[in-house]
Amino acid sequence: MKIMSFFILALLFLPSGASGQARKPAGIAELVSYRAPDREAILYAGAKSEGKIIWYTSLAGDSYKELVKAFEAKYPGVKVDSYRAAGAELVVRLEEEAKARRNIADTIETTEGSLIFLRDEKLLRPYDSPYLDNYPEDGKERADKNLVYWALARESYIGFTYNKTLLPKDAVPKNFEGLFHPQLKGKMGISIGQTSDKIIGAMIKSKGEEMVRKLKGQEIKLYSIDAPALVNTITAGEIAAGPAIFQTHTLLAASKGAPVEWVPMDLVPTNVGSAAIAANPPHPHAALLMADFLLSPTGQQVLEKYYYGSGAKDYGFKKWRPERGLTTEQYEKDLERWDKL
Repeated sequence: MKIMSFFILALLFLPSGASGQARKPAGIAELVSYRAPDREAILYAGAKSEGKIIWYTSLAGDSYKELVKAFEAKYPGVKVDSYRAAGAELVVRLEEEAKARRNIADTIETTEGSLIFLRDEKLLRPYDSPYLDNYPEDGKERADKNLVYWALARESYIGFTYNKTLLPKDAVPKNFEGLFHPQLKGKMGISIGQTSDKIIGAMIKSKGEEMVRKLKGQEIKLYSIDAPALVNTITAGEIAAGPAIFQTHTLLAASKGAPVEWVPMDLVPTNVGSAAIAANPPHPHAALLMADFLLSPTGQQVLEKYYYGSGAKDYGFKKWRPERGLTTEQYEKDLERWDKL
């Protein structure tokens, strides 16, 4: 009996393979906050076991396809099934899936306005990532326990785009007041939609509502096409410029030979696409692995290839995120007011 007791005590005090290692996270509730050095290895091993990830995104063009290719190349054995739609459509889809109690989406990448809706409907799960350390505090939407609802994966900037063959340099505005230049009268266009609503909000915030009303005298043409299509209209020479155009779309057109250039105004409305996790992801390891990937240098390099900006960089102009810090109701009211104006 004495020998047996001594043996048991020895086992208790000697480190074994199991007791000498940190306990691995079990389930999504522990995975979201796991930050140990083996995080990537654990997520990848779990993702390979899960086999795939369902990724919902509002990224346009080929950018999201390139991200899928880069992710699958880095993590062989994990297939990405992507679903691409506008942010508002993603919100509706996720709400309907929640009502039907169908957990389909793992990782979500979309704009902040849409994520506000999803957060308020409790359709997002807060998480942590080692890559969050690379981003400023205002690039993260904080939740409890030092977790985040989302973090910026990309930025797009709204400003003034013009046709360099139609508008002389001295007529190119350097700020909102420059939109009153005589050579711009009747030569600018603006599209219906949130892109234009946000530039109106920026004008009000920096110069006041009266300045916006005075712009009526500049005879700005209203188009029922989206902002990317308006760049084509400027390229074709139907109008010379537009005060509510994404830098991304302008740079992409210029890279294909279009004679267009983008300049920032006093305040630059910034659309952000952020990485978030669905409330109950069916593939939890893969869900977190994709969120990490989007925020990592590898994911950021793919996005920069498609002319998206980074929330971790200063580009020399004043960014403004209209949705930042608002509830769903507050944001809807602001958009409605700007849209009417």
